[in-house]
Amino acid sequence: MQDTAHHLSSASRDYERIEVAIRYLEENFQLQPNLDEVAAATGLSPHHFHRLFSRWVGTTPKRFLQFLTVEYAKDRLRESNSVMEAAWDAGLSGGGRLHDLMVTVEAVTPGEFKQGGTDLVVRWGVHPSPFGECVLGVTDRGLCALEFLAERSSEEIQEELTRRWPGAELQEDRDETATYMEKLFPEPGAGPRGPFTLLIKGTNFQLQVWQALLQIPPGYLTSYGAIAKHLDRPGASRAVGQAVGWNPISYLIPCHRVIQSVAGLGGYRWGLPRKQAMLAWEATGLSVVEA
Repeated sequence: MQDTAHHLSSASRDYERIEVAIRYLEENFQLQPNLDEVAAATGLSPHHFHRLFSRWVGTTPKRFLQFLTVEYAKDRLRESNSVMEAAWDAGLSGGGRLHDLMVTVEAVTPGEFKQGGTDLVVRWGVHPSPFGECVLGVTDRGLCALEFLAERSSEEIQEELTRRWPGAELQEDRDETATYMEKLFPEPGAGPRGPFTLLIKGTNFQLQVWQALLQIPPGYLTSYGAIAKHLDRPGASRAVGQAVGWNPISYLIPCHRVIQSVAGLGGYRWGLPRKQAMLAWEATGLSVVEA
């Protein structure tokens, strides 16, 4: 467990540098900055930065500039629409898996929803991850929260969990949540991730949207409008966007694979650079742990 924690801590530090680089590229890609300029923004030498960026993202900084263009979003959306329609029609999620994970979703009952998790114990902990620090919330019935810390404090995390599960007992327990982190981001060669049971609480519409997200294969994008159409709510793109934004289990329920339209990638609750990093990793087909 100590080796895994060290591995994740190192990966989290690497992500912090990558996020700085992605933000810089996003803000300056029209100027086509060279390697020296991007490396200077991260405080690394050009050689060190190029090696770190290529290892983590799976492509060079120069190629990533192309990834940031609107044309990338357009191309992926054109390619993905037919794939997603076929997957949704068949009730499949690509090969029937999410990130090669076996995922089971358990929704709270209407009565449990109303009670807000009464008699439920939510154990939570903050951990480093390949995409930056994240908070996990777990219960005896499954994982109920996976959110990136971003600039929030531990107190804000507890407030968020309390709002979501007002009747539950919250306990900080990093030892318990660490076992989930080992399954989420195992060391290279440690075997497949998962399986996971996700305990989610939301309105009927939110649950439908989150189930639709689970059917988006890695490496593909879809739009809010396409999900709305799939749910027979063609005029509900805005409502779909709101439901996507309230996704309580990031990464596993892949809201990062939904974009606004062919006009751009849209936003992301935990920061657009993190969304871009996830999409870049998936576009290369690399293992995030090996990056």
